[in-house]
Amino acid sequence: MKKTILLVLLLPLFWFSQSCDDPKNANKFNNETTVDVMGLHFITTASEAGHTEIKASTVAEGISQNPRIIAFAKMMITDHTAAGAKLDKLKAGELVHEPYTLNEDHVKMIDSLSRLSGSSFDKAYMQVMVNDHENAVDLFKEGGENRNGAVRSYAAETLPVIEMHLDSAKAILASLK
Repeated sequence: MKKTILLVLLLPLFWFSQSCDDPKNANKFNNETTVDVMGLHFITTASEAGHTEIKASTVAEGISQNPRIIAFAKMMITDHTAAGAKLDKLKAGELVHEPYTLNEDHVKMIDSLSRLSGSSFDKAYMQVMVNDHENAVDLFKEGGENRNGAVRSYAAETLPVIEMHLDSAKAILASLK
């Protein structure tokens, strides 16, 4: 009789512990994210990078007099806003509740860009775009290998656009020298 009672009491505990091993099932109990640490790093870094591109490009629209740079900045705002909306859906679907923030280095970079003008601004902005997109290409290649299918899919879908941005940024920067 004691064994039966013990078994009845331990069975729910066993079931609960088994369902928490699977992130999708654990989500039902404690609302934790369904991505691993690398997936969370990818999502938060991609979110910050996208918002940084939008902010820097908004500055570029207001400062640059170069039509090619203004067109590039508009493309950045449009493309990164669209990618950000898809990333927000991914975050919601994978229960990632990290708010986006710009790190201190990005805030300083945008502030320093906003103090420049003319060709100094154009060269600095385009150099930032090249550097940031080189980092983004690496990030999205890593994201394309994530074990979470939604992260992998988003990274793979977005990578070609980022590579195109990098190629454009390099071409514009080379034309400024």
